[in-house]
Amino acid sequence: MTPRPDHGEHSYRGSGKLAGKAALITGADSGIGRAVAIAYAREGADVLISYLDEHEDAEETRRWVEEAGRRAVVVPGDVAEPAHCRALVARAVEEFGRLDVLVNNAAFQMSHETIEEIPDEEWDRTLAINLSAFFHLVKAAVPHLKPGASIIGSSSVNSDNPKPQLLPYDVTKAGIANMTAALAQLLGPKGIRANSVAPGPIWTPLIPSTMPEDEVASFGAQTPLGRAGQPAELAPVYVLLASDDGSFVSGARVAVTGGTPIL
Repeated sequence: MTPRPDHGEHSYRGSGKLAGKAALITGADSGIGRAVAIAYAREGADVLISYLDEHEDAEETRRWVEEAGRRAVVVPGDVAEPAHCRALVARAVEEFGRLDVLVNNAAFQMSHETIEEIPDEEWDRTLAINLSAFFHLVKAAVPHLKPGASIIGSSSVNSDNPKPQLLPYDVTKAGIANMTAALAQLLGPKGIRANSVAPGPIWTPLIPSTMPEDEVASFGAQTPLGRAGQPAELAPVYVLLASDDGSFVSGARVAVTGGTPIL
C-alpha cells in the first residue's frame, strides 16, 4: 500500500496498562487489528492473533508482539465458521491459561452500486464474518471471562451514516453496536464490560482491496479533519476499553471518525 499504514510500530509507547492480561484479537494480521495487537503487547498483554490466510502479514504482527516481550499465538482460519470461533477461544485459554480481552475486529466488505448486484452468498458471508462470529466468540468466551474482563466490537461510522454501496457491511456494523450495548447489560452482573469502537475512514488494506479506485484516491477527504485516519490512531481507544482505566465504561460506543458525528 502507498502510503503504508501506520500501526504504531515506531510510535506507540506502553505503560503497563494490560500487564498480565491475555487478549484474543480477530483480524489481527493487518490494519486496526495489527495496531491493537502491537499496543496491547506494549501494554503487557499476551495476544492470540486470529486471521484468515494472510500468513506473511500475520507473521509480521507476531514479530512486533514478540519484540515487545509478549507471547504471540498465530491462528489462521475462517471466523465465518462457528466451530473455528469456539476453537479460537479454546486455544487462547489453553495457551495463556486465561482470557481477559476479546476484540471482534475481523471484517469483510464489498462495494456494489445496486442491491441486485449483491450475490446472496456475499450477503450471507458478510453477516457471518462481521456479526455472527461476534456472537459465537462471545458465547464461547463468557465461561472463561472473570470480573474485569472486556469485550470490544469494531463497529463503524457506517452504522449511523450508512453508505448505500456497502449495504451488507452497514447492517453488520449497526448490529455490532447493538450487540455490545445488549451484552453490557447482560454481562454487567458478572463484572464483564462490553463496548464498541466506531471508526470513520481508516487507511487499511480493506480499502484499496474492496473499493473503486476513484474512491480510494479521495478516501477520508470528506471528514472534518480532511483526511483518513491511521490504524495507530485507534489503538489507544482499544487500550482504554480493555484496561482498568475504563473500569466503569460499558455499553459505550466510542467514535474515532475525524469529526464525523455518530448518533
